[in-house]
Amino acid sequence: MNPQGERIASPRIPRALALQLCAQAAITLWPYTLFQPWYLSALCAVLIFWRSALAWQDRPAPAGWLLMPLAFIGLGAIVLAYGNPVGRLPGLALLSLLLPLKLLETRNTRDVRAALLLNFFLIVGMFLHEQSALIGFGAALATVGSIAAAARLQRVSLPVLGSLSQSLRLLAQGVPLMLALFVLFPRVDGPLWGLPIDAYSAQTGLSDHMTNGSISQLIPSGDIAFRAAFHGALPPPAERYWRGPVLTRFDGSDWRRFVVPASATPAYQAAGRSWNYTLTMEAHNQRWLLALDFPTASETGLFGGDFALVATQAVRKRMRYNVQSSPDVLVGMDENPWVLQAALQLPQGFNPRAVDRGAQIAAAAPEPAQRVKAAIDFMRKDRLQYTLSPPPLGRDNVDDFLFTTHSGFCEHFAAAFVVLMRAAGVPARVVTGYQGGEFNPVDGTLVIRQSDAHAWAEVWLSERGWVRVDPTAESFPQRIEDGVASALPSTDALPLSMRNNLAWLRALRYRWEAIGNAWNQWVLGYNAQRQMELMQRLGISNPDWKLLASLMASSAGLWLLWLVWRHFPKRRRLDAFDRNWQRFCRRMARLGLPREPWESPGNYAKRIAAARPQHGEAIADIAEFYATHRFGKIPPTAPDVARFAAQLTELFNRLRT
Repeated sequence: MNPQGERIASPRIPRALALQLCAQAAITLWPYTLFQPWYLSALCAVLIFWRSALAWQDRPAPAGWLLMPLAFIGLGAIVLAYGNPVGRLPGLALLSLLLPLKLLETRNTRDVRAALLLNFFLIVGMFLHEQSALIGFGAALATVGSIAAAARLQRVSLPVLGSLSQSLRLLAQGVPLMLALFVLFPRVDGPLWGLPIDAYSAQTGLSDHMTNGSISQLIPSGDIAFRAAFHGALPPPAERYWRGPVLTRFDGSDWRRFVVPASATPAYQAAGRSWNYTLTMEAHNQRWLLALDFPTASETGLFGGDFALVATQAVRKRMRYNVQSSPDVLVGMDENPWVLQAALQLPQGFNPRAVDRGAQIAAAAPEPAQRVKAAIDFMRKDRLQYTLSPPPLGRDNVDDFLFTTHSGFCEHFAAAFVVLMRAAGVPARVVTGYQGGEFNPVDGTLVIRQSDAHAWAEVWLSERGWVRVDPTAESFPQRIEDGVASALPSTDALPLSMRNNLAWLRALRYRWEAIGNAWNQWVLGYNAQRQMELMQRLGISNPDWKLLASLMASSAGLWLLWLVWRHFPKRRRLDAFDRNWQRFCRRMARLGLPREPWESPGNYAKRIAAARPQHGEAIADIAEFYATHRFGKIPPTAPDVARFAAQLTELFNRLRT
């Protein structure tokens, strides 16, 4: 608004700045393509390309009425993808749609500032979905670009490389402050604010129950389930059974847990060999933890009565804990009768052929161990096929698998074996978890993926307690030695993470996953305990939040004071030539002719000469001599300084007379 109250139109943004904004929007939105539906990302890309084309052709932004249908189309795509527009992921999707729409209506500098502010909201929003190293890299790249665009907005003549350089300098000045806040900000367990109700809805992994296909559907996923760093040699592949939920109850189609009380100490003592390792597990929104058979010591969680580790609450964030396992210990020697009774129950009227086969095995083999061997031999002779895509099964799914389709995955093998054992009078149950793991030579960790999900069986023998039996491994031993891919038929399509013929891709994945593991351990894993350990190594024995806050405030304050001192305008130190000029200016000021800060030497000399015409020629010579030697290409020499001083002395002597 001008003084008369009239609205002044904002200047139109230059084409170069509009193109830079479009490029910056693309950089900000590319991490969102990792977790948003493809059609929503495609819509955002089309809108950004449209705005870029308009800017390239130097054409105005489209009319506002044209953007409304596009906004409703985008909102419909969000509802189609998420079911409603409310929640964490729908909210992020809505923000990502608003950015290109805002660019399409950008006409002046005020709109540019709003678009840049939306950029920064989207950068923060990335971390509401995931905090991986890739997202961190994308956020850093987007931050550099956004600050560069803001610098270009303030100075349109600034080139792109100049704006990026200025952005990097500004961010570099903030790095020490960022490190001080990261290291010293008091850590708390849990989030600082409540998360939306859908915050954990997208987490995948093993469940606490099992149906046909529930394990095999995890195999195509290359997502990492957890990592294990062993303090010593790795266990052989045959002992890499990572115990998860133990399933005892069976209703004919669904296997579920039989809740056994947990305690702070295991019900058995360590014996024989032991494995010591640190496990970093991804969030899965369940209470179970992973460990090798059988955990004898752990700093986290409780020891379940079914010999699995159990967390005190659902695992909703990445978790790191140390475990010791003893594979040779005998467990369940004095098992509760009610547990054994539950491990013998079968639903009435289901799988009559399998139940009959179990009865035949019991009649032919009097000892439980002999019945176990007979059931394995029967499944081997039945020429069962191991496949990711078995044909559909009917109500009597075990009968269909054993006697009709002869094709299934590990959950079919384990469930069928347990049904045979129970029908033969041997207590048995299904154990789910993961088997195997891929050694990463870059960081020395064992990486276990969702594709390593597995199901096996346990039987109870009076002289040995609970004993692991893996019917899948008995029929296809290459599954244990060489992984899932080696046991699957060639007709089954494998994800990239399971293909062994792409050595270059595997080497690249090793390096990237090592970077991700380092990010998880040193950045995301910097919790209250690790902060306490760091402070103690620095000599602070008992830090509390007050001390940490004081250190943080002091460090930040000192750095900010240094920045202020560094950028505070400093008085330039005068050389002999400038000191003589200042002497001349002070003498003229005493005569009532002070020099204004904005006056050049020539203009000042003209004003003095007008007031003192009798000395005008001498004053003009002094001003010209100073301007020529001070602002010329060659700095004044010692003879020049002496000559200048002599001119001033002569003038001052004349002024006295």
